[in-house]
Amino acid sequence: MSKLDRISGAVLFLVAFLIVWESNRTLPLGTLHNPGPGYMPTILALLLAGLGLLITLIGRDSARFRSLEWTEGKHALAILAACGFAALTLERIGYQATMFLLLFFLLGIVERLRLTLVLSLAVGLSVGSFWVFYNFLRVPLPLSPLGF
Repeated sequence: MSKLDRISGAVLFLVAFLIVWESNRTLPLGTLHNPGPGYMPTILALLLAGLGLLITLIGRDSARFRSLEWTEGKHALAILAACGFAALTLERIGYQATMFLLLFFLLGIVERLRLTLVLSLAVGLSVGSFWVFYNFLRVPLPLSPLGF
């Protein structure tokens, strides 16, 4: 079982099992005609479990796990750290400031794009996505201490 596809399929199956277990433990499933809040996560997790099982069964021709090279390991760690930063600061400094700093870090420092492009994308996406979610979709996003 040291093939990449078999390991990936087994991990997907395990994640799907955990999602089904947790959603059925905490959320009512409901029925087909009256689905509860646990219905859709369970259906999607069962689909994921089926695909994970399929990948595991047909993954015998993939490369061995030891042949995997971690050339993008630094990028992955930077993205993981940025996600942790966003999770810790979203409530404290607000959605727009968090998204601006997150995008500035990812586009400017990790991807090393031009400063004008980074600033325009960071401002545009943080303000634009806030406007869409807050005003159009009525999602209550956290505001900064300054009120924006």
